[in-house]
This record gives sequence, structure tokens and C-alpha cells, in this order.
Amino acid sequence: MSLIHETDFGTPRSKSQTMVTLTIDGQSITVPEGTSIMRAAMEAGTQIPKLCATDMVDAFGSCRLCLVEIEGRAGTPASCTTPAMNGLVVHTQTERLKKLRKGVMELYISDHPLDCLTCAANGDCELQDMAGAVGLRDVRYGYDGENHVFAKNNGETNAAWMPKDESNPYFTYDPSKCIVCSRCVRACEEVQGTFALTISGRGFDSRVSPGMNEAFIGSECVSCGACVQACPTATLTEKSVIEIGQPEHSVVTTCAYCGVGCSFKAEMRGEEVVRMMPYKDGKANRGHSCVKGRFAYGYATHKERILKPMIRESIDNPWREVSWDEAFKFAADKFKGIQQKYGRDAVGGITSSRCTNEETYLVQKLVRAGFGNNNVDTCARVCHSPTGYGLATTFGTSADTQDFDSVEDTDVAVIIGANPAAAHPVFASRLKKRIRQGAKLIVIDPRRTEMVHSAHIDALHLPLLPGTNVAVLTAMAHVIVTEGLVNEKFVRERCDWDEFQEWADFVSLPKNSPEATAIMTGVDPKALREAARTYATGGNGAIYYGLGVTEHSQGSTTVIAIANLAMATGNIGRPGVGVNPLRGQNNVQGSCDMGSFPHELTGYRHIGIDSVREQFEAAWNVKLNPEPGLRIPNMFDAAIEGTFKGLYVQGEDILQSDPNTKHVVAALSSMECVIVHDLFLNETANYAHVFLPGSTFLEKDGTFTNAERRIQRVRKVMTPLNGLADWEVTIQLGKAMGFEMHYNHPSEIMDEIAALTPTFAGVSFAKLDELGSVQWPCNEKAPEGTPVMHMNGFVRGKGKFVLTEYIPTDERTGPRFPLLLTTGRILSQYNVGAQTRRTENVVWHAEDRLEIHPHDAEQRGVRDGDWVRLASRAGETTLRALITDRVAPGVVYTTFHHPDTQANVITTEFSDWATNCPEYKVTAVQISPSNGPSEWQKAYEEQARHSRRIAPVVEAAE
Repeated sequence: MSLIHETDFGTPRSKSQTMVTLTIDGQSITVPEGTSIMRAAMEAGTQIPKLCATDMVDAFGSCRLCLVEIEGRAGTPASCTTPAMNGLVVHTQTERLKKLRKGVMELYISDHPLDCLTCAANGDCELQDMAGAVGLRDVRYGYDGENHVFAKNNGETNAAWMPKDESNPYFTYDPSKCIVCSRCVRACEEVQGTFALTISGRGFDSRVSPGMNEAFIGSECVSCGACVQACPTATLTEKSVIEIGQPEHSVVTTCAYCGVGCSFKAEMRGEEVVRMMPYKDGKANRGHSCVKGRFAYGYATHKERILKPMIRESIDNPWREVSWDEAFKFAADKFKGIQQKYGRDAVGGITSSRCTNEETYLVQKLVRAGFGNNNVDTCARVCHSPTGYGLATTFGTSADTQDFDSVEDTDVAVIIGANPAAAHPVFASRLKKRIRQGAKLIVIDPRRTEMVHSAHIDALHLPLLPGTNVAVLTAMAHVIVTEGLVNEKFVRERCDWDEFQEWADFVSLPKNSPEATAIMTGVDPKALREAARTYATGGNGAIYYGLGVTEHSQGSTTVIAIANLAMATGNIGRPGVGVNPLRGQNNVQGSCDMGSFPHELTGYRHIGIDSVREQFEAAWNVKLNPEPGLRIPNMFDAAIEGTFKGLYVQGEDILQSDPNTKHVVAALSSMECVIVHDLFLNETANYAHVFLPGSTFLEKDGTFTNAERRIQRVRKVMTPLNGLADWEVTIQLGKAMGFEMHYNHPSEIMDEIAALTPTFAGVSFAKLDELGSVQWPCNEKAPEGTPVMHMNGFVRGKGKFVLTEYIPTDERTGPRFPLLLTTGRILSQYNVGAQTRRTENVVWHAEDRLEIHPHDAEQRGVRDGDWVRLASRAGETTLRALITDRVAPGVVYTTFHHPDTQANVITTEFSDWATNCPEYKVTAVQISPSNGPSEWQKAYEEQARHSRRIAPVVEAAE
């Protein structure tokens, strides 16, 4: 193995369809119009020396190293800023150019430390490379004059020198090595869109500055790593490179955090990760990253990770470390005993949205064929199950209609119930770039998120009251229909016209107007009408939504309402448009695709369809139960009733992530055997009897499917520290249960999935290795996948319009609980925090805080930073207040990343009418001052401490 080197063409690719031909160093080359001479030369195999140019950002032309000569033109223009044109004759190497480049390099080196042998960038320094490329052998200018290199000049303090900034936990900034190429500044602006960096000073005093000469940690920097990646010297360097050294080989794999599915090169020394570098050929991220994927991989080797199987008879006992064989036998005996005593349906399993497709497939196979029932569900139940129902009803498929590249053709973007800047930051950067190019942005959210106002972006914000999504979207439809903005041609050709007319009549009713619904939604009717008109008439309109849509009692209805809008305006079936659910976890789409719901096999085919079920029965050599099994909430209810007694949970912390924590505790406490298969002793493990140590994405082979239906390879870069990959654990558990599954490698599991799943029929590891990734459906009709769905018609045939009557949630405010709580995520943390809390990301978010409007805080005598009691009908907790006007009066907001807060002790069991997705986003609460943790929190912490005891291993006497 060796390092994967990606060609840097110096400037971005031109999208022009017009071609031009020029001659470079005697070689004729044809390139798209708008291509720089530098890029054209690189495509012809000639690398022109450069320092300020890189193909991730626009040309800048400041370093004066990439000079060329063009016949018939005076001077020596910069090749990065000079476009290729028909008939140009370019020379990249002449005596004149050689002298100019050497002179430029001399000036750079004269104000640069010459500590190359001990520099962290030694072997990976473009300044070093360019000095060699131009043939620099001597520097005529010494350090006697002004410089930025030494802390002292002639024994006196050097005012131009600045100390190294090591405040960021992941990288350092050494100003003495900065050549002021501005690549970091431009990457922050053009790629990330944060605008956290600038060049302060003029001339010799110019230097890179985070904010107003702040430390990186205190600036607006979001630690995405784009600046570090762009830096051609050791000015910005990963601390891991400083500590470990330069990597010696790399492996392309896929990030295990959010649903964007970024591709990375895991750069290694042996089996140690040196750094994660965004992969430019990754079609989801195009070479960009966020703080989590780029830096927060340290949890894989964290000291709290459990590496040995453990068992115990009772949750009151300490854990006992055992061999894998003993753990499998103990678990299998427990489950078989439960089924003998309580019946076949008394056990079940929950698949993980963090594990691979292959591992998820095996868990549902084990439940259906090994346990003999369909009691299998996934965490998508509590996040995007309404997406599956709503889009399948209207379009015929349960997934995103576009690829992420589609955003580059979007003219109007609507974000509802999502905060991509925090939860899907790499996609947010691409969207913000499109907005800065002139596209319009509409944000429908109770909170003023980072997407509403950011650098050079000012969105139209509709701050609705939590729980009124359906009313807002139906009001938008009212405007579109009553003002004649419907794309009638599209509707007549692609949708059921009778159903459309019934829907149009419904949304046209006066009760659905923006003015009539304003009393419920709190949205200004003028702003809502402007949003509707902009979406319907502004060109390509795309809707992006998240858990703020699905986690409601009308989650499925809201998804249907979104689909109705897209069909009515013809914003479906081409690049730049579509309905795009932003999936929360790395493989939540894949877990659904793999048949993790109790009523569906792979590819969303119902278990009750004989022809479908018979396919699986033949492949698995077992008879399957045709009746759908229990959903997660049903499992909990059945456990409390005494009929459900055993649960296998793979990679999911249901105690922290599911609503009404007290109810979940009661359910888990009622079970006789809970098997937790995870990396750490999570909150669910407090009530477990078997702990099977899991493996990280760095230790396994397989595939993830991201939010855009993109299937990508996950590749093993190190040996599993626990000894087994997760797919092997499930196989061994099945074997102990008496159900054999024979696979030698995850590629064989994917082959079985492809054979049984029409949308995956053309997928194989070999194809993924060849193409990099594919988007399902991938089959004979689409052998290389399907970037954009429904281009020539809907999967279901005609698009289906469905009436969306607004029905207020049963969770109401009142005198006891006058405020509405809604929840969400923050950039530096992920989901329940099991991974990110065990990294340096805690520097930015060490605790969950409660956002409260100044008016509500003043009424309750709460100051910023005070401990407050947060109480609902379900329970109470305490946390510290954060006073802000990002939330409206009457609305409070918190995150759910830290188990000591246990925000879900507050949330109730109200759920979506169609899918049982919990209503996390609307909870009636009251806030009052507090002195610290509640009695429930203290009791919970004590139980957790008691439950996590591990008995010391007694060595056998010789």
C-alpha cells in the first residue's frame, strides 16, 4: 500500500460545453472554454510551479510563480488567472521564466524558517517542492533585516514575529511559516463559507488572522479543516501529524457520522491513523469536510471503549468479562429460554443506523429467520420513518430524489425543520455557496438557525410555532393554487389530475389561507405569501427537510405536504429541484433499505406479499412469518405488559435517544435479557445482561448509504481492537442460536442483498471499487445508478396528491406548562454523543444548554448561565440556561448530546399517526430556577454508576 495522491490542477474545472484548442510547450490540447492555462497544462501532463493556486478555490494570482509566456503577448501573465483560448501558443519554461521564478522563490525563502528536517511538513511541503522545481540552490538575501522568523532580532524583541497558536485542539497555526498565499482565507470563504479568516495588515505586515487577531479557538472558525488542507506549508498543521509524523499509506473510506456520507482518505502509519483527509473524488463531499469527520475519530481508541465481551445475570450485579464463546452461549441460552417460556414472539432486535448495510441486513435476517418473528426495527423509527411513508405514498419511493450536486443548479432552496449548518455541515457549505452565487433561500424553522443569517446570506425566515408545519405548507399551497402558479402542464402529464383537483379545492379553502392560519402558526402572512411565490416562480426549486418535519404527530402529513408542493410546481425529476430529506446518521437510509422495519423486507417490500417472502425463504432456507412484527414503541409496551422479554440492540442507545426516558427504563427493566452490541457502555447498557463489544468504521469492510441514496465503500484500515467486526459478531450469535449464516467477507453479503433486492441488483463491491459509488436504483435499467429520481415518471406511475388537513397535536401548552420545547443538534456533537463526547470536540460543547428568550427568562428570574428546572408532564431535568433571541418568546430549545442532562426524560409518547415516530419537537414545559441536578438525575447517575461496575479479572493460580 502507498499514499493515494490526488492531482491538484491548480484551478477549478470549467463546466462550459464549448471547447477551445491551444498549444502548450508544443503540445496541442483541447479543454472547455474558461479553463485556465495552468489547468490545461496540468491536463496535458505539464505541472507549472505554483503556490497560491489550488483547484479547490478560484484563481488568485498572487504568488507570481506560475508565470508563462504567450506568443504575441507582452509580459509574463499568471497561468492560473489567464484563460485558455483558441490558437494560443504557450511556453511554460524559458530562460526568462526560470530567472523570474528563482527570484520569486528567493524572496519567499528569505523570510521563511529553514528548519526543514525537523518541520512537521517535511516531505509534504509545497514550498519545499517548488524550491526544487525552480532549481533554487542559493538565497542571496539573509535574515539581517526585518523578518517574521525569529522572536528576537539582534538581541531585541522582534515585533513582526508572532508565537504559534495552539489553541485549537486539532491543529496549530505558526505565523512564522506563513507565505501569505491566502489559500486558507479563500478556502474558508469559498469552500466552507464561514469567512472566519482574513489577511490583516499591508505589505510586509500582512498575515493571516482569525477574526480580529483572535486565537483560533475563540474565533468564528468551525474547525472544518479546509484551511489546513489548503495550506502549502506547515503554517497550519494537524497536531496528529506533528506528534506521529507523515503518513506512509492511505485507504479511501466513508465517514461514520451524519447522512452526508463524506469520502475520506484515512492516512496511516501502520495501523495508526495519522489524519483523515477529505477525498476530492468523493461525490458527496467533493473534497470538503467538517470538524467531526475530519478530526473527531479519536473515539476509536478511547480508553472507555469496551474490548471484551461481558455478561451478568442481573443488572444489579457487576459485569464479568468472558470469552466470545461464553458470551454467545450465555446470550443464546437466555433467548432460547425466553422463547420456550413466553413464546417465539417474546424476543426481537433493533438494527443500527451507524453500522454497515451488510451488518444491518444480517441483524434483520437473524431476527426473521433465526428468532422466527418479524420483531425488528431501527432507529429510523424515531427519525425518518415518516419520510418512508410520505414519499412512498406520493412518489412511490422512500428516499431523496436528487444527488447533492443538484444544489449547484438550484435557484430557490427551501429548508424546513433542518439546520444543515449544524447537522449536515458539508452540504450546508455547498448550499451556502450556491446562495452566495445568487440563489434564494427560504428557512421555515421556529429558531433563527445558522442558515438564516450568515456571511453574505440573508434568508427569508418563517419562524413558525412548533407543531404547525402542515398549516404553513398548506397555506403555501393555497397561495400557489389561488394565484395561478401551478405548473399545470407537469401536473396533467405526471400526476393524477382528479386527485390534484380535489387537493386544489381543499387548499383553496379560506381556512387554509396565510391570513387564516397565522393565528395558529405565528407566521406573517405577507412573508408566507412571498415565500410561496418565490418557490413557485423562482426557477428550480428544491426542498430540504430534516427531523423538524418528521418528529411530529403529523410528521407523515408534513412529508406529504412537501411532496404536494413539489408536484404542483413541477419541481421534481430534474437537476436543481426535488424533495430532499437530510438523514441524520451515516447509514439511516441504508438501515431502511436493508429491511429493518417490521413490515418490510429489503427494498421496502411488504413481508405479507407471498412472492416476495418466498424469494427470501428460498435463499435463507427457512419459513418466514408473514405477519409484521413489533415496532420499537410496541416492544416497550409489550415488555411492560410482560409479553416481550428479550432484545438484541446493535449500535443504538435507545435509553438516551428514545422519548419518555422513564417509560424506556420501565420497559428495559421488565426484560429478562437485553443484549447491547456497541463500542461503549452506553446508557442502554445500564439495563443490559450481555455486552458484545462492537467495532468502529475504521475496523470493518462494508458499505454505507447516505441521504442521497449513494452507496459507498467502507474499508478496513486497522484490525478490530475487540477481535471481531460487527458482521462477524452477529453471525456467531446466530450460530449459537442454531441459525447458521455462512459468509467469508462482507462482499458476499452484498451479493446476497443484490440478488434479493431489485433496487440493488447491480451493486457489488467490484462495481463500487470501479465507480467509487452508485446511487440506487442500480440495476439493468440503470447500471451506473440513478442520481436523479422520477425524471421520466414517478416510480408509482402517476404522482399522488393527498389532502393534508392540519390537526393540532395533543401536546398543548397551558397554565402549568406554558412554553414549547423543541430539540436539535449542534455542530461539534453528534446524536447521543457516544462518539463525539470522547473526542476533543467537547471543547466547543461540554454540556447541553437550554436556549430561552430574554423576555421568558426575565419573567422567571433566570440569568444567563443559571441552573434551571425544565419540567413537562413526563418528567423533569436541570441544565444551564443560555439567554438568546434565536428562539421566539414562548419557545425554548435544547440539544440531546449529553446523558447527564437526559433531555428525553422531558419528551412525551405522542407520535406520528402513521409511523409512531415520536414527537420530539413539541413538548409543553415550564422553566424555573434551580440549584442543580434534579433528584431524578441524581438517582439516574447513581444507578448508572452502580450498573457499570466491572468485576476484576481473577487470574488462575498456577
